[in-house]
Amino acid sequence: MDAEQIDLMRRIAAALERLAPPPAPTLDLSVADGFVWHPIPGMLAPVAKVSRVPIALLKGVDRQRDILLENTQRFATGLPANNAMLWGARGMGKSSLVKAVHAEINRENPGTLALVEIHREDIRSLPDLLNKLRGQPKRCLILCDDLSFEREDSDYKALKSVLDGGIEGRPENVLFYATSNRRHLMSRDMIENERQTAIHQGEAIEEKVSLSDRFGIWLGFHNCDQDTFFAMIDGYAGALNLPIEQEDLHAAAVEWSVTRGSRSGRVAWQFIQEMAGRLGVKAG
Repeated sequence: MDAEQIDLMRRIAAALERLAPPPAPTLDLSVADGFVWHPIPGMLAPVAKVSRVPIALLKGVDRQRDILLENTQRFATGLPANNAMLWGARGMGKSSLVKAVHAEINRENPGTLALVEIHREDIRSLPDLLNKLRGQPKRCLILCDDLSFEREDSDYKALKSVLDGGIEGRPENVLFYATSNRRHLMSRDMIENERQTAIHQGEAIEEKVSLSDRFGIWLGFHNCDQDTFFAMIDGYAGALNLPIEQEDLHAAAVEWSVTRGSRSGRVAWQFIQEMAGRLGVKAG
């Protein structure tokens, strides 16, 4: 080729390099304790500080806390452990408990466990994430918050395959936790629709509810009573050292819960944020 053709080829090669996506960064789980999965471009973004509530401040979920903490401790030490589904009333601390347990494990043994968040809309990319984590020296806890499936949503089939492990099996350094407001992760009308249209109705229902059966641990979260609500309020107020009498605090908390129409850990925390602002205390 003459000089003109060589120069043209060089410019074409340079243009192709600019168009090509950058190579994925080398995965290093030691840089942080928390990560967020981005399926495009297939990378784990480190989280400098995981947003969480100390485990001691989570009230009304003692049994759920003990079971999840024990299961996670076994996993962190290399012993067999189960995938877990935390389901039930909204605002009762399902995702907060997972993050608090993760923090407690790393408090006892720093750097032991990585928390990896995968968004509901990215669940179909879960096999790619597992391939990224497979063989990593650090043990990884994958969290999918508010997981549920709607009509005509087939992503649940991919999740079933992953939880079962497929041919490769679930990586031994990975555990999967999900939170959901639905016990079987699917809306009732979605299940009922399968019953009405299926030739063998029982088989259709089994296909739908069998997804939740892939989780070895089910933990139910239910609406709290007023005493538990007050315990949540007192715990948060004590942690922030709010300068207010307990009687006045409880009276204001009752009024707040009535206006919200519910009592839950989330409502308690929102109330404490309001009170801290009124009293001029930084929530930190």
